[in-house]
Amino acid sequence: MLTIRLDSPQPLVDQIRSGIRQAIATGELAPGDPLPTVRQLAADLGINLNTVARAYRQLEADGLVSTRRGRGSVVEAARETPGEPSESVRQRIREQVRTILSDARLASLSAADVECLFTEELSALWPRKGEDR
Repeated sequence: MLTIRLDSPQPLVDQIRSGIRQAIATGELAPGDPLPTVRQLAADLGINLNTVARAYRQLEADGLVSTRRGRGSVVEAARETPGEPSESVRQRIREQVRTILSDARLASLSAADVECLFTEELSALWPRKGEDR
């Protein structure tokens, strides 16, 4: 379900949070699905359990996961915010897109390469009607 890179400049907690968010966005994890326990995921990934606990708390603050003492963590929602996204959500995503595009340019990817990557990822998350996901 989740892969992390110990050599990545991205903090481990962000990698875990991002990986679980992606699994929820793609439907790999649906509301009601249990997440591995903090202890189990930390052992599976070979990292400190406090790192996993921090990622789970952030996902809970996002409204995507709920944690109940003695019952573990489950996916609570398939969306971070109900209804229309707020301007702050749009701004946060715009900043993330700008960072990704800057990284692509620094990596010498062409605009056509970036557009192709973007189209592939869009299709994975928003398949056209009649297409299986």
